Amino acid sequence: MRLFLVPVSTRRTLLYAQRLGVTTKDQSSASLLDKGVAFAARTWAGWEKKEKGWQRKVVGYGNYAFRRIPFAEWGLKSVPPLSARRRAEELQGDGGGRIELVFPGSVIPETQVENVARRLATERQAIHRRQMMWCLVGMPITLPFALVPVIPNLPFFYLVYRAFSNWRAIAGGKHVQWLIENKLLVPSPSKALDLVYAQSPAAVAKVKDPEAKEEVLLTHTQIRTCTDALGIPELETELDRAVWQIEEELKKEDQKQQEAGASSPSSKEAGEKSANKDKKDQ
Repeated sequence: MRLFLVPVSTRRTLLYAQRLGVTTKDQSSASLLDKGVAFAARTWAGWEKKEKGWQRKVVGYGNYAFRRIPFAEWGLKSVPPLSARRRAEELQGDGGGRIELVFPGSVIPETQVENVARRLATERQAIHRRQMMWCLVGMPITLPFALVPVIPNLPFFYLVYRAFSNWRAIAGGKHVQWLIENKLLVPSPSKALDLVYAQSPAAVAKVKDPEAKEEVLLTHTQIRTCTDALGIPELETELDRAVWQIEEELKKEDQKQQEAGASSPSSKEAGEKSANKDKKDQ
């Protein structure tokens, strides 16, 4: 496994784990949970190929919902849960020993790398636990939908997926915490990432300014360049989702500020009104 810290905006960073050397033996010894996830992924891919029907509609609504799941959750889910076998392998050095933590040195100082990884691993743990509990509570409520003929109980399966997704994010965060506590992370500055961020020097300069307005650091073209340079094509989807979510949030914030400015009189207008009132009083 190799970990990556990829800054997406001047304030937010994606934590992503790349699986290395997955052999046939590893696949054959996969847990029932992993096999179930693989089966669900194959089924979903099959539904995506359908041109019409309820399966196609479900895929459309599902992809719409998936795109809105926080990118930080997707990132933590990429980190495998810390099983007893994996713990022993990482402690004993089997399968590579210490874990490489790749980051752009031009954006994140090496002295802060572990702190950034720790923050990303822990800051959403309470949120994931709360969401997982609500999903577990809601599952029995959706059971009557199973009486609907032909169509599966979609609300139930959605809650199952969300509960599982939050659990995986919790497990991934705990794995990263464990790696940090046991000094198993090796910071590794990436020249390839530095070249990508060198294309946005003005935005990168604002990373160190906490009072500066948040800006996106990666364009969609730079994302493709980044994933090609790292040799991780699957990372493109994660970064695209992250950039889209942040851009949507920034648009909403700008819209709120514009509405607030339009609803309240400007200082100039307020001054003119005050002057007119003084003239009338005289």
